[in-house]
Amino acid sequence: MGEGNIKQTDNINKPVLWLAVIPFLFIMILAVTFPESFRQTTTFIREFLGIHFGWFYLMVVFLCVVISIVVIFHPMGKIRLGDPDSKPEYSTFSWIAMLFSAGMGIGLVFYGATEPLSLYAVSAPEASLYSQQAMLDALKYSFFHYGISAWAVYGMVALAIAYFKYRKKEVPNISSTLKPLFGKYTEGKLGYVVDALTIFATVVGVATSLGLGAVQINSGLNYLFGVIQSINVQIIIIAIATVLFLSSAVSGINRGVKILSNTNILLAILLMLIALSIGPSLDIANFFIESIGAYMNDFIRLSFRTAASGTLAQQDWVQTWTVYYWAWWISWSPFVGVFIANISKGRTIREFLTYILLVPSLFSFIWFSVFGTLAMDIATPGNPIIGMSVDQMLFGVFNQYPLSIILSVIAIILVIIYFITSADSATVVLAILSENGNENASNRTKIIWGVILASIATILLINGGLDALQNILIITAFPFSIILALIVVSVFRELIYEKDEMGLTVKAKTHPTKDNPFKSYEDNLSEDEDVPSEDG
Repeated sequence: MGEGNIKQTDNINKPVLWLAVIPFLFIMILAVTFPESFRQTTTFIREFLGIHFGWFYLMVVFLCVVISIVVIFHPMGKIRLGDPDSKPEYSTFSWIAMLFSAGMGIGLVFYGATEPLSLYAVSAPEASLYSQQAMLDALKYSFFHYGISAWAVYGMVALAIAYFKYRKKEVPNISSTLKPLFGKYTEGKLGYVVDALTIFATVVGVATSLGLGAVQINSGLNYLFGVIQSINVQIIIIAIATVLFLSSAVSGINRGVKILSNTNILLAILLMLIALSIGPSLDIANFFIESIGAYMNDFIRLSFRTAASGTLAQQDWVQTWTVYYWAWWISWSPFVGVFIANISKGRTIREFLTYILLVPSLFSFIWFSVFGTLAMDIATPGNPIIGMSVDQMLFGVFNQYPLSIILSVIAIILVIIYFITSADSATVVLAILSENGNENASNRTKIIWGVILASIATILLINGGLDALQNILIITAFPFSIILALIVVSVFRELIYEKDEMGLTVKAKTHPTKDNPFKSYEDNLSEDEDVPSEDG
């Protein structure tokens, strides 16, 4: 199938859109009309799935890690995401900055100090509270929850979409990545359901994040400048953010998202360097090195840890922390995967996966080591900082050190920019998905989605429905975890097929032509058609 036959259109994919929107509207009505009952029901379902299928989440995430590593070291890693002569469209720095901002930026700012402090002084996974081992475990588990496992989930979804879009010339929808398993059925009802679930998860995730982000920004402004905490202020924040992220979205990835993402990374590095200079730098370095070793040493055990032979408290901890995080990353993977795929043309699969797994993970490890150690170093029993809310704890930690105002101002700017960048990226992704994979989706579609997301967040803030919507996001992870497992099998199967067709060992014997990609699910070449070799 040639490039001219790619089934992309600027028409709205109505069956998929209605399949996604109607259930969401029904859920919105329930969340607003019966907020407490709906919250209790969704909490019960979320906990039920975590308890009875937590092991499945663990297995799916570990499968993503294993397949990612296999592909990196296998000769198939030399396959390029695009035609053999394709080149990357963005510099490596800008590419990493954009994928990092979309995937995890705002979470690090708020949880960089909060998670290690919680695991050290409130809810230790294995050791006694306030012990040296608890401090080491706090960083080790923070590394685990935000490290290679999380990025392997994002990476496999992004790889599948980018591979089928740029290499196979397919529509960049989740359903297209399942063609090696289900063939033409992905273009019918099965594909509609898969793509609708992708849009549904993205809408729920982004609407929730808009609401929670507004609350967090309001809380930070209250702590820094005494701005009153109220629904009205949070609605104003959403309105301003909506204007900003829509302006960025309609300007295109090359301008809006790229510039904001580069700014974010530079500000994050500046914040980290200042914190390192005023904090216990020797302790930070020592705990970073030791925690890296503990993380590497315990990675397999942590990946399979259900605490089946442990106490009820330990089992509950695994459900509350690890399983919750795995469900969260899985539920966000459609949105993040589509976005990363759209900025990754021209890179080899080996380069793609290596950077995605290692660079954001390493940055996260350093971040948690710096801000986690800052927080734990001042944490003593009875310290008021331990009882602070999540959205203010980072500022409370900064207040214990010199240059606290400078650190807090930089942090709130980071949060605001990450907030805008995530909403910007999500608006672009929703527009692409709505227009059947058209990467040049119309500004009209982007604006419509931006207004819809802002409206949903505002309505739920007013009616107190954000907690229930967050539960729905985690619940959505269960069906998508099944799809994720199928995606991993599908893309690996297709890579093996292409590797065999290319005769790829250390060096490929043949390459697909520009207009005839190798596809296991279609007969692309006639028996007498020659395929050019790598040498000519």
